[in-house]
Amino acid sequence: MTTSPLPSDGHRIRAVFFDIDGTLTSFATHAVPRSTLDALAALRGKGIRTFICTGRSPEQMKVVLDSIPVSFDGVAGVNGQLCWRPDGTVVSDVPIDRGDVRRIVAWLDAHPDVSAVFAERDTTYFNHDSAQMRAMWKSLGKTAPRVRFVDPHTRIDDHPIYQISPYVDVDGEREIVGACPAVRGVRWHPAFVDLIPASGGKDRGMEALLADAGLTREESMAFGDGGNDVDMLRYAHVGVAMGNGTDEAKAAADYVTQDVDDDGVAHALRRFHLI
Repeated sequence: MTTSPLPSDGHRIRAVFFDIDGTLTSFATHAVPRSTLDALAALRGKGIRTFICTGRSPEQMKVVLDSIPVSFDGVAGVNGQLCWRPDGTVVSDVPIDRGDVRRIVAWLDAHPDVSAVFAERDTTYFNHDSAQMRAMWKSLGKTAPRVRFVDPHTRIDDHPIYQISPYVDVDGEREIVGACPAVRGVRWHPAFVDLIPASGGKDRGMEALLADAGLTREESMAFGDGGNDVDMLRYAHVGVAMGNGTDEAKAAADYVTQDVDDDGVAHALRRFHLI
């Protein structure tokens, strides 16, 4: 664990953003640690707003959020491309350019061995099955969302797509992104990449939710563990990387806390005098 050079200025923080996988939930137990649940409740008890900022789609995050007995003040899903309030009011809505969606689907057609997840506002589906996808879903345990298979050609022309996540390595990612004028890739797992609008990211989701709440980035803290959290960690006034996080996330953070299974969230919140 490294120590932040920042002062313990938790009194400024009025909003805290949390990634889900590897931050709120453990990859070992597939659950949210008791210390994290208590910390979330303590934040809300002090009037500090709490937000979810995740790469998961609305449908994919339900299995986790339903297990957390604490409400949140807003959600940034699909890496910040779709943000909403607790009552369902959409705050920000930024789908992938439709032309780029068609280019990605064409690439997938030319590589029939690659499975990919397509995230819409209300539906999330795979183009087809694969051993790699099944292995990944198994590793998520009880936090794995339901699996649905749909031919993307039947939906992409009349349904906005916020994120496409093909199971490709870095070379495959470069090939796809190189063919799309307005797409970039972010990763939280080596098995696949989340393709989102080039101008998008978790920082843009944070920005939208903070503005909607009448708050500023100087009043924000964010917790994350993966490559897709880098923008968020840099954007927040205090970015906290989990001890189990990637080197990229740790380098982007102001403070590196303990592992998710070692009370990392609660430890950092105490460090900054928020609980």
